[in-house]
Amino acid sequence: MQKALSQAQQVRFGSFAVDLETGELRKHGVKVRLQEQPFQILSVLIERPGQVVMREELRRRLWPTGTFVDFEHSLATAVKKLRRALGDSAVHPHFIETLPRRGYRFVGALDAKPGAGKPIVAVLPFEILTGDGGQEYFGEGMTEEMIARLGRLQPQRLGVIARASAIRYKNSDKDIDQIGREL
Repeated sequence: MQKALSQAQQVRFGSFAVDLETGELRKHGVKVRLQEQPFQILSVLIERPGQVVMREELRRRLWPTGTFVDFEHSLATAVKKLRRALGDSAVHPHFIETLPRRGYRFVGALDAKPGAGKPIVAVLPFEILTGDGGQEYFGEGMTEEMIARLGRLQPQRLGVIARASAIRYKNSDKDIDQIGREL
């Protein structure tokens, strides 16, 4: 799970550093001005380096249900701004590759991140096997408590994936290896 990203970490690639917690992009230590939507696109792409992020997923993440925008134009504009900030090219990409009519992929090499040498664990949502939907709160509480206790155990030696990142695997049919790669 070396590629698991924690919201409290910086991710480095090329001459850039991205701080996912503060929402800042820096080049050689100097802050690069980048609007919220291009930054969110970058965040999504570096969460899954080398994997295609579909346009529909970006639409859902950037524009909540009920938001009415010219999605095609807005997404293209946000990606263009991101590329400009990174000094990247759509024709010869170093970081952001376009897969026409499908999505985008981060193709840059991510450098080691702070804490990369320590093990990182994810507590997946507990599943209530009795079928009693009224007990879901119990499973959610157990998951949160386990994450909290592991996080306090030895934070300098053990990383714990945030609940917000792991919760998307509730009721998932993905196998543990695939979940590990994605996280």
